[in-house]
Amino acid sequence: MKKIEEYVRSIPDFPEKGIIFRDVTSVLQDADGLQLAINSMQDLIKDLDYDVVAGAESRGFIFGTPIAYNNHKPFVLIRKKGKLPSETVSVDYELEYGTATIEMHKDSIKPGQRVLVVDDLIATGGTTEAMIQLIESLGGVVVGVVVLMELAGLKGRERIAKYRLESVITYEGN
Repeated sequence: MKKIEEYVRSIPDFPEKGIIFRDVTSVLQDADGLQLAINSMQDLIKDLDYDVVAGAESRGFIFGTPIAYNNHKPFVLIRKKGKLPSETVSVDYELEYGTATIEMHKDSIKPGQRVLVVDDLIATGGTTEAMIQLIESLGGVVVGVVVLMELAGLKGRERIAKYRLESVITYEGN
């Protein structure tokens, strides 16, 4: 069986010269790669006690939902502004070139619930930090973050240092 790193396509000079883009679609397009990704992420957090899984659109949905399903936990959607139909809470956060807003339903997390945050990637940690802020604004307790890939050179781990972060693959650069 191949290692998970072998399923990730690396695309040089995208989106700009000097960047190596780590493409998760090549993992998703292969049944063995997808299964290995989900199983590897679950293995990293098998000792973690949590009540709810939360993930941001869209790749957090892709990886978070099967983890929630496999462990019989609910899954909470974190979406871009204006995509959820009921009352929401939101947070603005910085992107490389501007700002973005994410939100979740106000009733999606109950005070004291232990929440696992799932995403495909952590880079600078801005999106992850924003997800944590949303969850905590509703009284949730973030007990861990699990991602498929970490770009260690962008120091996202440092930005969320007080939280447990597990990554299946760590790329030293950015």
